Amino acid sequence: MINSGVLFEDRFDAAKKLCEALPLDKMRLEEWIVLATSANGVPIAIEVAKQLNSAIDFILTEKIFAPLNHECEVAIVTEKKDVVVHEEIVKAFDIDLNFIYDQAEILNKNALQLYVKKYRDGLSLPDLYDKNVLLVDEGLNTGLTMMACIKTAINMNAKSVSVAVPVLATATVMNIESIADDLYCPYVLEHFVSIDFYYKKLNELTFDEAKKILKKD
Repeated sequence: MINSGVLFEDRFDAAKKLCEALPLDKMRLEEWIVLATSANGVPIAIEVAKQLNSAIDFILTEKIFAPLNHECEVAIVTEKKDVVVHEEIVKAFDIDLNFIYDQAEILNKNALQLYVKKYRDGLSLPDLYDKNVLLVDEGLNTGLTMMACIKTAINMNAKSVSVAVPVLATATVMNIESIADDLYCPYVLEHFVSIDFYYKKLNELTFDEAKKILKKD
């Protein structure tokens, strides 16, 4: 188990190593749809989708922060209004769940639906009914966003929901595996620092940039 140091040159290198960890021959026997769970995950998702010859899209999400600390992430809401709460933080700070769900409703109305119009031309997520869904990102720390995206795919009646990321924290594995059908990751780290720590080059992407990359490919 590797627990420190640069693992990837850039997202392309991370995508290459992730694809090497995927059972591609077996996966190609079925039809998949690959969904990036962040703008930063789009370039990696594109490379994975190419290997699977699959459709590709992304799920839009927003973070919900603590009432008195706008840097403390307490929950995630997806464009389909699915919410996943960071239970330990919510309990520690005695945050009212009504506050979280009220914020989720506000964010969905004022931000996420605007993003849908801007980044997906007003179209909702593709129909996931009876589809094999592979959720992809550049890495996972808490895994809260990924958990919310898994919840959305399940609620959209996907046939299967799997997760593929180049690097993640050991602490998130149990949570992901508890609800996902499969988890693919070449590097699982016990002492996780931050996602950018493991990349030599990692520029932050906006969804404007991610959309251009998708159209280009």
